[in-house]
Amino acid sequence: MTTADLGRGRRVGVPSTALFTDQYELTMLQAALKAGTAGRRSVFEVFTRRLPNGRRYGVVAGTGRVLDAVENFRFEPDVLAFLREKGIVDGATLDWLAGYRFSGDIWGYPEGEVYFPGSPILRVEGSFAECVLLETVILSILNHDSAIAAAASRMSSAAGDRPLIEMGARRTHELAAVAASRAAYIGGFASTSDLAAGFRYDIPTVGTSAHAFTLLHDSERDAFRAQVDSLGGGTTLLVDTYDVAEAVRTAVEIAGPELGAVRIDSGDLLLVAHRVRQQLDELGATGTKITVTSDLDEYAIASLAAAPVDSYGVGTQLVTGSGHPTASMVYKLVARAESADPGAPLVPVAKKSTGGKTSVGGRKWAARRLDAYGVAEAEVVGTGEVPEELAGQQLLVPLVEGGEVLVREPLDVVRDRHAAARASLPLSATQLSRGEPVLPTEYAPGASGS
Repeated sequence: MTTADLGRGRRVGVPSTALFTDQYELTMLQAALKAGTAGRRSVFEVFTRRLPNGRRYGVVAGTGRVLDAVENFRFEPDVLAFLREKGIVDGATLDWLAGYRFSGDIWGYPEGEVYFPGSPILRVEGSFAECVLLETVILSILNHDSAIAAAASRMSSAAGDRPLIEMGARRTHELAAVAASRAAYIGGFASTSDLAAGFRYDIPTVGTSAHAFTLLHDSERDAFRAQVDSLGGGTTLLVDTYDVAEAVRTAVEIAGPELGAVRIDSGDLLLVAHRVRQQLDELGATGTKITVTSDLDEYAIASLAAAPVDSYGVGTQLVTGSGHPTASMVYKLVARAESADPGAPLVPVAKKSTGGKTSVGGRKWAARRLDAYGVAEAEVVGTGEVPEELAGQQLLVPLVEGGEVLVREPLDVVRDRHAAARASLPLSATQLSRGEPVLPTEYAPGASGS
């Protein structure tokens, strides 16, 4: 089975996503089929009750992957055989699953948009049966990708005009690494070291050598010469295997003043970068750039703002969400029909338990109110009619209609959208100091906040 990957990406084989789910989705389906309620029209929404502690905004990422997952949510013969063998659901449910195709509608915030507590970033509508099965796979994708994109956004904001390289593949699951590269690109990273991400999503890839390459050779000089002979003088030479100052001298001797860049991967990066810049200039390599790596996060990047650094390589902290590896999104039923009759009216439903896990019932719209200067000042969420003054600021757009995907966007479009969305927020949005969400979430009359 194949599917067109997002935008610039190539067509790649995508297996069924039907088992990327929790067992209780299927047992709920079985019980609802038996009770006659499975066909009731239902509305599910994805939202988060709060942002990670201290974060000012969230970033919607993974929407394109969600659309792929919905298209490929099929219960193929081997999957049905597994469910039958394990006795997970009964025969009638297996028969229903054999013909499963999502035929409903999905609306959502455009990928790359920012969000806040209570923002209905995705709305899934259809029968209860077809919508409930998608809960786990949707949350799995959005929670991971949005967490990575939010970290990437903070890092790219801290980096300013200096490019960022995603290089976290060795710090996470091999498949998560590809998704993380995609999310990082949306958040503002310029390239990745992961070739699978480059192949699948057409993200620019970079990479030259590690310390092992230097250690392989009899001397650092031999290693540098081998790399320059192979990759040319515009390559990036790693200069901290032994003595940095000696390595820089050797690098310029071999590659000449046209040496592309040097990479520093250890030590006091602020101090070492200044020394290396001075040395490069004295050697005539004034155009040679400096790349720094070594467990960077947004705070370390911000601390290097005054350093003569040209680019950053980020791994562990990026692919783990810089301390927040999930966006804590949930997928909740917010409205359902009074009966299985296709014309039955929708009624709001919501969890009302104590302990902070309440939710807001009703099929929602969302809009971002702007001030007189065009700067966002509030996230407004409501049910029913959209106030006339907010009609042009609505955030939800159609993504799937009648089971057919409507949107396939190049990643560059999504990346640019995020940059524009972040720029429309108050300036305090990019502060790294801990604080409350930069926009309050306001509930329009007829809806109440959780």
